[in-house]
Amino acid sequence: MDGVTATGVRAFARIVARADGRGGTALPVLDGEGPLALRRTRASGAEAKVLVVGAMSGPLGGDRLTLAVRAERGARLHVGSAAATLALPGQTKDTAHYDVRLDVAEDAELHWLPEQLISAGGSDLYVTTRAELDDGARLVLREEQVLGRAGEQPGRLTSRLTVRIAGRTVLDQEVACGPGAPGGWDGPGVLAGHRAVGQMIVARPEFADRPMAARMLGECAALMPLAGPAVLVSAVAADALRLRRLLDEALLLLGR
Repeated sequence: MDGVTATGVRAFARIVARADGRGGTALPVLDGEGPLALRRTRASGAEAKVLVVGAMSGPLGGDRLTLAVRAERGARLHVGSAAATLALPGQTKDTAHYDVRLDVAEDAELHWLPEQLISAGGSDLYVTTRAELDDGARLVLREEQVLGRAGEQPGRLTSRLTVRIAGRTVLDQEVACGPGAPGGWDGPGVLAGHRAVGQMIVARPEFADRPMAARMLGECAALMPLAGPAVLVSAVAADALRLRRLLDEALLLLGR
C-alpha cells in the first residue's frame, strides 16, 4: 500500500498484460497508487496502451516509488507517461528512489516509452530500470534525462539500467550526474557540457542472426550491438527536444 512517512512517500504500481485469445491484449492487473496512477488508453490493433499519470508531485526527497510491468506470452503492451517526471527536493535530504521492473515473456512485446525525467535543482534521485526478457521476447526501451529546468543547475541524478535476455546480462550501466557525482561527469568523456542524455534499447530475436553493425548517428549519438539479440543507442543533446529527435531517428533506422 502507499503511505506517507517522515522520510517520504511509499508507492507501488503494477501492470500485467495478457493475450486475450481474440488477437488483442487484456490488462488483468492495472493497479497504481500515490503518485503512480495508471490509465488505459485506446488500443492500437493487438497492442494495449497504458499511461502513467503523475497524481502527486514527485519523486521528492525520501520517496520510494516502484513500478512493475509484465507482458505475458503473446501480449503486446505500450507504456508511456502523460507528462515529464520532475524530481524535486523534499522536506528531507534523503535520496529519492524510483525503481522500474520490466518482465517480457517469450513471444511478447513491450514498448516502454515514458516522457523525460527532469532533475530539478536541489533534488537527489536514484533511478533503477531492470528489464528481464525471456528468449524470443521483444523490447523497445527509451530513457531520457534532462539536467535542470531552463536556466537552473541540476540536482543529483543517478541512473542504472540493467537488461537481461534469457538469463544473460547484456547491459548493466550506471550514469551519475550533478552535484556530488563522481568528477568528470560534465567533461568530454561523459556529457561534454550537454544537458540532456538518453539511451534506447531495442531487443528483437532476429538480431541474433542479423546483428546490427556499430555506427555513429551524427556527432552526438551512437548505435552499438550488445552481446545478445539487442542494440543500444546512446545520445547526448543540448536539450530535451533535440534528444528526442535523435532517439526517434534511431528508432526509424532500426524499424518500428
